[in-house]
Amino acid sequence: MRRPTARRLAAPLLALGLLLPGLAACSEEPGDIVVYSGRNEKLVKPLIEKMEKQLGVKIDVRYGDGAELAAQILEEGDKTKAALFFSQDAGALGALSKEGRLAPLPQATLDQVAPSYRGAAGDWVGVSGRVRVLAYNPAKVPTPPVTVHDLVKPEWKGKIGYAPNNASFQAFVTGMRVLEGDDATRTWLKGFKANAPKAYDKNTEILAAVDKGQISLGLINHYYWYEKAAEEGEGKLKAKLQFLPNGDPGGLVNVAGVGLLKGKTAKESELAQKAADYLLSKDAQTYFAEETKEYPLAAGVAPEKGLPALDSLQAPKIDLGKLDSLKETLAMLRETGLV
Repeated sequence: MRRPTARRLAAPLLALGLLLPGLAACSEEPGDIVVYSGRNEKLVKPLIEKMEKQLGVKIDVRYGDGAELAAQILEEGDKTKAALFFSQDAGALGALSKEGRLAPLPQATLDQVAPSYRGAAGDWVGVSGRVRVLAYNPAKVPTPPVTVHDLVKPEWKGKIGYAPNNASFQAFVTGMRVLEGDDATRTWLKGFKANAPKAYDKNTEILAAVDKGQISLGLINHYYWYEKAAEEGEGKLKAKLQFLPNGDPGGLVNVAGVGLLKGKTAKESELAQKAADYLLSKDAQTYFAEETKEYPLAAGVAPEKGLPALDSLQAPKIDLGKLDSLKETLAMLRETGLV
């Protein structure tokens, strides 16, 4: 099961660098290094255990919301226990990079991943990718839209599902702001709101509603469909996916990634670097492809069968580190009544 959606206050607190209580604590027994993980424990714990065995180390992991953990790191400063930040989202890594909290990565590590999926300052790198897509029901939508800009047309009124508090939806809106500007994004959001989209808590709920014909379209990440197909059988799914071409903001490719924290001991930095390199290894990249249904970004590992090649998607060209302006995105979503 995927991780819960980000809390509504996570983005403002990330921007302000405020400490958030209630994050899952690290193990009482000290390990060799501490990792702050914005990725769900059920999703990546098996991978962390494989990493421990491969590297011969004990890793203490603090799991929590990615934005909250980034805020925690900003508050802790040089006193943070974290040696590595494993983020579900490029924006949180971009925020830490902007504040100078991440250490430079070796060029050999960076070169394993295409420049568009790593930090411009060379201090974080993506390890897996996910694509924003339209899920649609062919019985209701014989010819699906090829741009999110069509979703403000009257013909889609009351027929679209979205998850307003989901981190990936908010990252998509942030991406639109970066690509097309605040005024154009605000106009789109107002038109989208006027079309009375149906709000859901989870992307899985959106996909289920599309599959049952309760709505015609839904804004989700690609892997939800592939997970459901693996669980139930592709032939049983009525819902299909539309990948949005031509640099459309609705086709944003975001990444989960890692960054090393500054101010650590030589031993901690060495182990954190080994952990980062492990996440780019064939072993870990195969895990992302087969278990989480995400796009592997390194090691020449192929994505899940049936997924279009990442370089064929015509995704928008964007500095993913600029997805850090979530505070402004959340304010805009509130202003337009979408959250």
